[in-house]
Amino acid sequence: MPIKFSPLLFVFFGFCIIASSCQEPKELEYRDFKNLSVPKLGFSTSTFTVDLVYFNPNNFGLQLRRTDLDIYIDSNYLGHTTQEFQITIPRKGEFTIPLSIDVDMKNAYKNAMPALLGKEVLVKVIGKVKVGKANVYKSFNVNYQGMQKFSL
Repeated sequence: MPIKFSPLLFVFFGFCIIASSCQEPKELEYRDFKNLSVPKLGFSTSTFTVDLVYFNPNNFGLQLRRTDLDIYIDSNYLGHTTQEFQITIPRKGEFTIPLSIDVDMKNAYKNAMPALLGKEVLVKVIGKVKVGKANVYKSFNVNYQGMQKFSL
């Protein structure tokens, strides 16, 4: 006796496959920072650049589209970065985000100089990143803090 498949069965299996592939992405894991430099040094404002290394724990790749972050050192505001990207994030792999941070030097001189002199300090990053896949993007909150030692 031949087995008959109804169109409803195909729709059900199709829905199951689509639902399993559209999972909510897991949070990206911070790993390290590299290449801290100061390409523009001024008395009122300066620009710092740094490469942040992250790990994607998801079984699928993503695209990083935008960052909008505030950076604090020892709970004192250091600067802000807003950047538009198109960075490919590999599945189950590390990737690098190059950031350019505009620094208010009045706050840096009195609050962040110990960090630049090699003392371990508390770094806090608060803001949003826009991450997605297949031209569907979602904003995620960033609220990272951890002890960090810098050296120029």
